[in-house]
Amino acid sequence: MIVDEKWFVKVISKQNSVVHALLTAGRNLGAFSAGTEGEGFFEHFTTPLEMAEHEFTAAKRMRDLGLNTPKPIETFEVDNLGILVSEYLPDFQTLDAVDRQTETDIAPVIFRMLRQMHEDGLYHGDLRSENILLYESDVYFIDVTNVNEESVADAMAYDIACALGALEPHLGAKSTIDAALSSYTLSELLVAARFLDFVNIRPDHDFDSAVLKGEIGTRAASAESNPAA
Repeated sequence: MIVDEKWFVKVISKQNSVVHALLTAGRNLGAFSAGTEGEGFFEHFTTPLEMAEHEFTAAKRMRDLGLNTPKPIETFEVDNLGILVSEYLPDFQTLDAVDRQTETDIAPVIFRMLRQMHEDGLYHGDLRSENILLYESDVYFIDVTNVNEESVADAMAYDIACALGALEPHLGAKSTIDAALSSYTLSELLVAARFLDFVNIRPDHDFDSAVLKGEIGTRAASAESNPAA
């Protein structure tokens, strides 16, 4: 809900938190099948207010890091509804809406932002085209979810896999991997490759997992045969 063309008001109901819990269970099952240790790394929220407070805190942490996300204004509870008030960004574009040249230009920025989050112990958990915005030529992340702090290596790999999956349909595997390698090592991409099939079964992702894994594997084989390169 947009108020006075200045504020974006997100209303979170009990039903939203129940749906989130079901999605979290499904994601954890998929993460486990991808080879994670334990029962997965996503954590659900018990109340609508808890969901709102997490988004508020995550957005504040991102802004403290100098990363772009709509400014969180306030969070509170009304009639068992969690309310999050944030800055409204008019005329933004989602990743899917920008042209190829723009996407090529911002792809390294996306991975650089993700790397900065990871280095500060912050993980997105739901990186997809709809959660990557372009506003006044700057990249913004929104809707950071909750992950288990004891599974940060898997959470990082999952984030990388999601970013690869969001970019590959537009840039192709080679250019996508080139952008990823501007911020992550080949070893980190090899770990992320384990999650590509899992990410690709999500309805909000549609990319060529086999081609991405093949490109990463080719780079790894080349690096192994030419260690000085």
